[in-house]
Amino acid sequence: MAPNDRAQPATRDKPSLGARLVRAYRWAPRWLKVAVVVAAILLFPVTLGVIVIAALVYAVVAVVQGRRTAGASASVAVWGLVIFSALGTGNRTWFFSLLLLPFVVALVAHAKPLARWFVPCRTVAWVLAWSVPIGVIALKAWPNQPFIAAIAAWLLAAAVLGWRVAKGLQDARMYGPDGPGQLGKPGAVQAGAGAAGPSSAGSQAGQPGGRFAGHPGAPGYPVRAQDAALPYADHAMRDHPASAPRPRPQISVEDAMAELDAMIGLAPVKEQVRSIAASIEAARRRAVAGVTTERPMRHFVFLGPPGTGKTTVARVLAKIFYAFGLLQVPDVIEAHRADLVGEYLGATAIKTNELVEGALGGVLFIDEAYSLVNEGDGQTDRFGIEAVQTLLKRAEDNREDLIIILAGYEKQMEAFLASNPGLASRFATRLKFGSYSPPEMMALAESALDRRGEVLDPDARPVLWRTFEEVGRRRIADELGNGRFVRSLLEKAGQARDVRVMTSGVEPRREDLVTLRASDLGQAYTELTSRLRGYEDTPTVEGALAELNELVGLDPVKQQVRAIAAQLRVAKLRDTHGLTSQPPTRHFVFTGPPGTGKTTVARILGRIFAAYGLLVRPEVIEAHRADLVGEHLGSTAIKTNKLIDSAMGGVLFIDEAYSLHNEGYSGGDAFGSEAVQALRKRAEDDRDRLVSGLA
Repeated sequence: MAPNDRAQPATRDKPSLGARLVRAYRWAPRWLKVAVVVAAILLFPVTLGVIVIAALVYAVVAVVQGRRTAGASASVAVWGLVIFSALGTGNRTWFFSLLLLPFVVALVAHAKPLARWFVPCRTVAWVLAWSVPIGVIALKAWPNQPFIAAIAAWLLAAAVLGWRVAKGLQDARMYGPDGPGQLGKPGAVQAGAGAAGPSSAGSQAGQPGGRFAGHPGAPGYPVRAQDAALPYADHAMRDHPASAPRPRPQISVEDAMAELDAMIGLAPVKEQVRSIAASIEAARRRAVAGVTTERPMRHFVFLGPPGTGKTTVARVLAKIFYAFGLLQVPDVIEAHRADLVGEYLGATAIKTNELVEGALGGVLFIDEAYSLVNEGDGQTDRFGIEAVQTLLKRAEDNREDLIIILAGYEKQMEAFLASNPGLASRFATRLKFGSYSPPEMMALAESALDRRGEVLDPDARPVLWRTFEEVGRRRIADELGNGRFVRSLLEKAGQARDVRVMTSGVEPRREDLVTLRASDLGQAYTELTSRLRGYEDTPTVEGALAELNELVGLDPVKQQVRAIAAQLRVAKLRDTHGLTSQPPTRHFVFTGPPGTGKTTVARILGRIFAAYGLLVRPEVIEAHRADLVGEHLGSTAIKTNKLIDSAMGGVLFIDEAYSLHNEGYSGGDAFGSEAVQALRKRAEDDRDRLVSGLA
C-alpha cells in the first residue's frame, strides 16, 4: 500500500529512538562511552547489521508518524539500499548508481517546495515505492544489461518527484505559499485532523440530493468538518509542524445552521447566511471537479441596532467557515475602538496588528466600528485613521485565513464605510439586522423563562405583552437594547420577586421562588426606562386634546391641531389594516407674536405624536440662533447637529427662526445659511424620529 502523506492529528513529536540513544550516550560515564566504542569496532559486522535493522524498523515508524527529520528520510532510503544490494550485479558503475538513487531522493525531498507541502520521509517512500520495484523487475529481466534498470529507476523517480513538485506548486497558487493560517508559523494550530482520501470528497461532490439540495435553506448538512473541508483543507491536512497542539472541535454545517434556525426572528439574515453557505458549497464542488476556484473568503458588515443577535450570527458564520475547512478555529474575537487605538501615533498600528495576529485563523468582530473615525470636534482623528489603514492592509494580506466583521448602527456605518473607498470594496457583504417586534420580544422572553426555570403568574403574562407593545409603539426598543432589554427586564423582575418573597415574613414555597408577578414586571420596567431622558407614562390623545381645549382663544389653531390628530389616527388605522398611507407631516411653522401659546401648542403636538407611537417622548427642546450658530465656519454644522441629536425622539422648537437669515451681514449670513442647510438635511434624514417647529 502506498504510504499516506496526509497529516495525522496534531500531536507534539516525541524524541526519536536515535535522539534518545544519543542523549543516553552523552549522559553515560566516560568509561562506558569508551567501552561502547571499542565493542562497536570489534564487533563491526554485528554493529552494522543492528544499525541497518534499526534503520529499517525506524523508517516504518517515521512514515506512519510523519517525522520530518533527515534521519527519518535516510532510514527510508536504507530500504532501497538494502533491496538493490541484495540483488547485486557484475557492472559496478550502474550498480552504484542504483545504490545512490535512494539517498539523492532523500536530499531532494528536503528541498522547497517539497519540504513545505509534504513530509520528506513520505516523499522518499512514495518515490521508492514506484522506482525500486521497476528497477528490480528490470534487473531480473535483463541481468546482463543493468543500465536498463538504472535508467528506468532514475526516470520513474524523477517523474514521481516532478509530480510532487507540480502538486505543491498548484496548491501554493490556490492557497498561498504557506497555506491559509500559515501553519508553519510558531504558535499556529495544525488544521488537519485525520486522513481523508480523495474518494470521500468525490463521493460527496457527486452524490445526488446532497447538501443544499433544492434551495440553500434545505435541511440536511450531513458532512462533518473534515469531510466538508476537502479540497480547501487538503493542503492543511499535509504535514505542518505545530508548536501548540489543540483539539479541533467536531462541528458540521448542519450544526451551525441548526443554531441559526433556533434564533428568534432575523428571517432576512438567516436567508442571507444560507445563501453564503450555498456559495461556499458550490465553490467546494467546483474545486473537487478540477475547476480553478478562488477560496470563497470574505469580510462582512453587520448593520443594525444593539441587542439584535449580531455577535451570535458572527459565531454561526465562524462555525460555518470552519466546518468547510476555510478557518482553522471557530473562534470569534470581539473588539472595540479601545482595543485598536493606542495612546500615541505609531502605537495604534502595533496594537491593531497584535489584535489581528490573535484573531488569525478565526473571526475578528469589531463592534461600533464607526467609532474608529471620530471627527465630532471637527478635527481629523489621526489615531482612528491609523487603525483603519492598518486594518485594511491586514484584511487584504490575510484574506485567506481571517474574516473581519464590522458592526454598528446602519446610518453611522454607512457614513464610516463611505469615508474610505477601501472599506467599501473590501467589506462588500452586508447583513442588515432589524429591531425586534413585540411578538419576537415575547418569544425571547418565553425562551429565556424556560432556560431559567421560571414561570409567569397568570396576571403577569398580559402585563408583559403590554410592556412589549408599549416599547414597540414608542419605538424605544433600540434605545433599550432589543434582546438585551428582554433579558434585563426578566433579571430585574426576578430581583424584585426575590425581595418581595424574602421580606414577606412567610416561609416561601417552591412556586413562590420561581413565579414572576405583574408587580415585579412593572417595577423592573420602571427601573429600566427611568434612564431614558424625557421618558414618562405614555400620553393619550384624549388628554392632549383636553389640554388643548383648556387654552383660551386660539380657535383656528385648535381646529388645525384636531385635524392633525385625526390624520394621524387615520394613518394608524390604515397601517393596522395593511393599507398604504402618506407619511404624516412632522415639521411645522408657528407664526404669531410672542406670548400667544406657540410653545404650549408645540408640547401638545408632541404628546399627540407620542400617543400614536410616532415619538419616543413628548419632550420639547427649545432653541434660538445662538444654540445653532458656531463661532467659525464649519463649527455651525457641528453645533446644529448636536442640538438635533439632543432632541431626537422628541420635538425641536426653534423660536425666532427668522434670525438664522440675517440680511444685516455684508456679503450674506454665511453662519445662518450653514445652520439652515444642516437643519434641512437632518429634517429629511431623521423625519421618522423627530418633530420640528419653526416659530
